[in-house]
Amino acid sequence: MTDTLPGDSRQSRQLTRQRAITEAVMAEGAIRIEQLAERFEISLMTVHRDLDELESRGLLRKSRGVATALSTSLVESSDVYRSSRQIAEKESLALAAMNFIEPGQAIFLDDSTTVLHMARHLSTKAPLTVITNVLTLMVELNGIRGITLLALGGEYYNWCSAFMGRMTHEAISKLRADTFIMSTSAITDDTVFHQTLETVDTKRAMFDASATRILLVDHTKFEKRALHALARLTEFDIVIVDEQTPVEHIGRMRSQGIEVVVAPGKQ
Repeated sequence: MTDTLPGDSRQSRQLTRQRAITEAVMAEGAIRIEQLAERFEISLMTVHRDLDELESRGLLRKSRGVATALSTSLVESSDVYRSSRQIAEKESLALAAMNFIEPGQAIFLDDSTTVLHMARHLSTKAPLTVITNVLTLMVELNGIRGITLLALGGEYYNWCSAFMGRMTHEAISKLRADTFIMSTSAITDDTVFHQTLETVDTKRAMFDASATRILLVDHTKFEKRALHALARLTEFDIVIVDEQTPVEHIGRMRSQGIEVVVAPGKQ
């Protein structure tokens, strides 16, 4: 009998507790650290230690005595959190985007959790060449018949499960695709914004290397703000919105000559 069991058991309990803390904060959006200590019957020191590790993994944020999973205008939330928000809307946007993909095309897909919903549908348009910097998409599409996967490397960013940076941009610059499909964090003054400059630079490189640019955006993005501008809405060939998007936004975009597609909701 080995003496590794106590350590393994302690690590297992820690992982289970951290998973529970993450789920609690994501469910409520934000929880005071003292409340987490009480809820899980652990010391404040243990809570801070767990939160420091979860923050380093890009799962939660810790600031001024509060643990939060909400993004701000400066910091984007983890893809784990984002993937749990507006699921129905993201699925409807993804299905609507499939109408603009044709067999034989080469397409760039970005690191948005909205675009991730397209993965399960892409085989219906095979053969396709899919170019992406997103590890989650690479795993989803690996081995699917009819999908040629071009994986972009570079520096890996855990919070968005994507590769970005100079190596990624250089790889993109040597490619040309038929279509780029992306989403964004916020729309302000009819301009697409994102919280991180690295993400903006990567998306813009894909944008410039594509003949057709399609933006998927649910109604909540018109209510948010972010720091770095990426492109004007008029630079996109198609903007796909969900049916909960206020009519004033749709009307304003169409008055500028933007092709706006309203994705139908689940029937």
